[in-house]
Amino acid sequence: MTKGDEAGPDETGFDRTLLFTVADRDARGRVVRLGPVLDTVLTAHAYPAPIRNLLAEALVLTAILGSLLKDDLGQLTLQAQTQDGVIDLLVCDYRGGELRGYVRHDRARLDELGPNPSLHALFGDGYLAVTFDLATTDQRYQGIVPLAGDTLAAAVESYFFQSEQVPTLIRVAVDCSGENAMAAGLMLQHLPEGEEGRERLHARLDHPEWEHLAIMGGSIRRDELLDPALSMEALVWRLFHEEREVRVDQGPPLTRGCRCTADYYRQVLSRFAPADRADMADDNGAIMVDCAFCSRVFDIVLDDPA
Repeated sequence: MTKGDEAGPDETGFDRTLLFTVADRDARGRVVRLGPVLDTVLTAHAYPAPIRNLLAEALVLTAILGSLLKDDLGQLTLQAQTQDGVIDLLVCDYRGGELRGYVRHDRARLDELGPNPSLHALFGDGYLAVTFDLATTDQRYQGIVPLAGDTLAAAVESYFFQSEQVPTLIRVAVDCSGENAMAAGLMLQHLPEGEEGRERLHARLDHPEWEHLAIMGGSIRRDELLDPALSMEALVWRLFHEEREVRVDQGPPLTRGCRCTADYYRQVLSRFAPADRADMADDNGAIMVDCAFCSRVFDIVLDDPA
């Protein structure tokens, strides 16, 4: 990795993930910066500002977590849910570089909270579920943690330490105030003695190597994460240039990946009993299906082969 602050033609800009390792410290990390993809997801719905900001944070976290998948056909799902909050469902997923996300909320109750509601005000006593679905082995791993703390990032940190025994630091910055939304994040993890994929019974937050890494990673500033003139390679250089070696690798491009199609919904609806489908249909025999992720509306007629 070379020194420099200006983003070069071969360096990582918007809608990409940068993977890096600090071998001497038994650490791995991810940096992600979202731009046009974030805009596309957010503009699918007329979300109010607090919901836009929360969904932007969730999409950054989803991109970071999705980059941990070694199964190209696998899927990472981040879901926050509650029964008594203003938001009753937030869901994002990642598959093969494709991102999508959606928030279902009570607008009237949200307006009563003011412009900057806390995470607890939005979710109440909610929980966060992180699910890794591995397509090639048909395995599923899921961890569930309370939505405690001030941010979704803090809940994901708790997930890693409680469910994976991996000390983790995450920083996320969001700017959805202008015409073009931006969001970025840094994740840093300590894998004692490089024991990825093995039990980490001695993983601890006071490990001297992790204490050093956490101080370095925690020094990242919001403006650095969001600065489009500062490549992600340069960002990692600023944090860890005193290390003997830092290895970096670009992840795949990130895209908005809603997978809704008329054929897909036909297949789903065909599994319902004829009487149930008749109840769903309008006077013309069509069933209207609204995709929550992208707001597209499909007019499905099962007898229509097209």
